[in-house]
Amino acid sequence: MVVLLGANGAGKTTTLRALCQMEMVSVGGSVMLNGKQLVGMQPQQIVRLGVAHVPQGRGTFPELTVRENLEVGAYVRKDKAGVKEDIERWFTTFPRLRERHDQLAGSLSGGEQQMLAVARALMSRPHLLLLDEPSLGLAPIIIQGLFQQFAELNREGDTTMLVVEQNANLALGIANRAYVLEAGRSSWPGPPTSSATTMPSDAPTWGSEEPCSLSTSPSSTRTSSTSPTSSSWLPTACRTGPSTP
Repeated sequence: MVVLLGANGAGKTTTLRALCQMEMVSVGGSVMLNGKQLVGMQPQQIVRLGVAHVPQGRGTFPELTVRENLEVGAYVRKDKAGVKEDIERWFTTFPRLRERHDQLAGSLSGGEQQMLAVARALMSRPHLLLLDEPSLGLAPIIIQGLFQQFAELNREGDTTMLVVEQNANLALGIANRAYVLEAGRSSWPGPPTSSATTMPSDAPTWGSEEPCSLSTSPSSTRTSSTSPTSSSWLPTACRTGPSTP
């Protein structure tokens, strides 16, 4: 479980979108997932490799019902019985979705749409889950339960998570590692703390968002980056300017 922190415009969302090749940025180096090179792949190919993305500001199909959204989230799966079990699981986690199972997603409240976006992504049983501010628009009690689910999924060992989250205290409480992005560069990699206030005081000198050079390998938790200070699969080589050869 890795948490990515930073001010608006620091490059957090661009990092997630670049990892799943949704962002047209200059990418130097490589993005590896279980030995496979992701750079140059189409997003749909990356999904089939086990990557799911919950984008910032919802991620639903507004003209489909709640249940249909969940079914679409599992379209790469062949185990129909397992899909039914997972739909029931997320209906149990988010009771409001069960109540509105036949309602169009576009007619849900903002918080309900966010619940649906998270559940839809998890329906694919991803190996790597990218979460861009998953707590956005949710009530505190729902947020707490959601992050408990994230921690449980991560402990089960099948799902690696990269989380961008404004609620730093909550996110750091379940993280194995935390990073601060400054103008597209990882300015403070380190272990998570119980409170964001313990971060180095000189870490966040925030700048503008820039394209970045990425190098990841979640399967080995070692970076292929030329940066000697990194020991994580997170894009710690994410930087502005010319990419390192």
